[in-house]
Order: sequence, then structure tokens, then C-alpha cells
Amino acid sequence: MKIVVMSDNHGDRQIIEQIINKYEGKVDAIVHCGDSELKADDPLVSKLQIVMGNMDFEHFPESRALRIDQKNILITHGHLQNVNSGLLTLELFAQSHSADIVTFGHTHQLGVSFDKGILFVNPGSISYPRGRYASIGGTYASIITDNHDYLIQFFDRQLTPVPELKFRFSSSQ
Repeated sequence: MKIVVMSDNHGDRQIIEQIINKYEGKVDAIVHCGDSELKADDPLVSKLQIVMGNMDFEHFPESRALRIDQKNILITHGHLQNVNSGLLTLELFAQSHSADIVTFGHTHQLGVSFDKGILFVNPGSISYPRGRYASIGGTYASIITDNHDYLIQFFDRQLTPVPELKFRFSSSQ
């Protein structure tokens, strides 16, 4: 399985289009974790597994569940799970959906963790990053399952891998 995850472009349509153009047909899903500010009838929406963020004014689902290669993937923005205050509420939400992988945004800060058998990935904001890696200028992520491992790679706005932001977790932990 390979998916690409982005979030929080806040109206920067061009970067979404560039990511779709690079990955469409080459990955199992292109995920958008909200605050796209796209119109519901925008042609890009049909190419995304998209959820509604706190700054979206079109009606997208608050969360979405996918099943790819025996993995349950839960997509949410994170504001309804109070991710600015930690991941406990998000973890409980993930458990209630039997999620193996959770993708979320909202904080504009990239992050990845593996806890209690669940992989949590925040791709950061592709357009308005915050935190330790803000100087990269925006990020998105890919998630690949490889046998019993999760491989997570973060990319910059030039669609180039960031070498120091590559992670591996064993799904059998």
C-alpha cells in the first residue's frame, strides 16, 4: 500500500494540483486532511480522499475510513479531536474505528508516532507550516506498507523528499 497525505493548504490550489499530477495513478489514495478551502465542485476534489477542516465551508465528511491492503485508514482533520491539546482523544477515536493508520492535520506541524498498534501521521501544512520544521516551507507525507513495516517519508513543496524526515515502524510492535 502507498498513500500520499496532505493537509492545510488553505486555498493554495496550485500545490494540490501539483501533488495530484505527480501521484495520480501511482498510489492507492491521495488523502487530504482538511482545510483545503476547495469548492465541492472543484475537479480536484474527485481525485482526493478529503475531509472537512475547521476552515472549510463546503460539505465534506468530518472523517473518512478507507481499507487498503488489509489496513484500516482513518482520515480526519483533528480539530474535533482537540489535537492541539494532545492525541488522547484522537487515539480513542481511532480505537473506536479499529484504525491501523490515522491521518490528521489542523496543527500545521508535521509529526509521526506509533502507539498501541496505531500509526499517527500529521503531514504538516503544505502551505502554512508551523513548529520545528516550518523553515522547510510546507510538507506532505507518503505512507508505504512494506511487509510488516510502515515507511513514512515527508516531502517539501518542491515534491522532494526531506532526507532527515524518513521513519520506519514495525506494525507488529
